[in-house]
Amino acid sequence: MTMQPLDTAAAESLLAFWSDAGVDACFGDAPVDRTHVAPPPAVKAVAKATASVVASPDVADAASDARRLAAGAETLEALGQAVAQFEGCPLTGMGARQAVFGRGNPQGAVLVIGEAPGAEEDERGEPFVGQAGLMLDRMLKEAGLEGQAYLTNTVFWRPPGNRPPTAAEQASCAPFLERALALMKPKAVLLLGGAAAKAVLGTDESIMRLRGHWKEWRPAEGGGVTAPALPSFHPAFLLRTPMAKKAAWADMLALATRLGADG
Repeated sequence: MTMQPLDTAAAESLLAFWSDAGVDACFGDAPVDRTHVAPPPAVKAVAKATASVVASPDVADAASDARRLAAGAETLEALGQAVAQFEGCPLTGMGARQAVFGRGNPQGAVLVIGEAPGAEEDERGEPFVGQAGLMLDRMLKEAGLEGQAYLTNTVFWRPPGNRPPTAAEQASCAPFLERALALMKPKAVLLLGGAAAKAVLGTDESIMRLRGHWKEWRPAEGGGVTAPALPSFHPAFLLRTPMAKKAAWADMLALATRLGADG
């Protein structure tokens, strides 16, 4: 029997699809008694990780420092400068070239939040400037939202190997995002990808369940400012999984429709 060559790109795309769908385990060789009521290992792992983030004095201290720096910023430009001074995020010591905060219209109607800078963003110092960013710009333009968005991420330094940011890394940077919301007062927030949606909304639900459903972002440190938030697929996921583009485009149109209805 002749083995077919492995299509690495297709395999990676399929694995990424199932990962974003929330699948975190495969069938094993031995049967499992699924009538047992104990939480599955994945749930226990998430709970343990969440508890450690909340209890970690390092994360609490970093968030406190971030909150102090963010509070002193009266514009998004000043907030970006405060981010550049911040050393509390663990990612600052992991090889990133520079802080990558935001780009776009500070007076825009939409705050777009992704997960983390990639290689091109790390080099150029702006978020969403690679292939995924070009796709996002095209989608915003085609939806009639060109020039109406400000783009940022949940963390502002590139994670090693472009891995997703950890909960601790996101928690240390969260005060800057909350300050951005307070300063910008957007009419809507677009959350791109599971890492961003989970961090901002404080949920463990997968992006497959969250996308397309409007939520309310009410940050504790947002100065009383709230905004409707729409989770959707990250454009990097769309590059790997073209079949998801239709759903993402529907989300973009829903965003444009809501902004149009709000005037």
